[in-house]
Amino acid sequence: MLTRFLVAAAALVSAASAQLTITNPSSDSWWVAQSSNTLAWTCNTSPYSNFTILLANSNPSVLVQPIAIIAIQENYDCSETITQQQSTQPAATGYTVLFANPLNSTDVYATSETFEIKALGSSYPATSSSSSPSGTSGSSSPSSTSTTGGALAQYIPAGAGMALALAMGLVVA
Repeated sequence: MLTRFLVAAAALVSAASAQLTITNPSSDSWWVAQSSNTLAWTCNTSPYSNFTILLANSNPSVLVQPIAIIAIQENYDCSETITQQQSTQPAATGYTVLFANPLNSTDVYATSETFEIKALGSSYPATSSSSSPSGTSGSSSPSSTSTTGGALAQYIPAGAGMALALAMGLVVA
């Protein structure tokens, strides 16, 4: 009985720690109007398999309500090129990208930082050499650890390791 409780608790902790984060665009990484722009997110920590991508603006004279730019996006892609046909919005500040439930767009899974769409012909921000394919920055080598399975542990969301250990019978209740 206690084992089932611990497995359920570990699963809840794992689900709570898993999150979806939009890494690009951001306050330091803008889009350029009438151009192809990159959208990136942390797909390896997300509990969602797909979502609708919406573009919103805090100024109703720019955009009255969020508009869908991609109806259903698979999470495993980690990034998507937004074409000029998908987002033909004017240059302005106050934009955000929303990832929402495909069946209910008011159920928002993630919101980007506020960013700007600059005028056609503007330059893109300089890219960082420490950027990884998932859009997160950091060291290119994994951190070392003295525990058994440490190399694998960095890829398991917090709480999932405990749930896995409990499921495999490695932790005795």
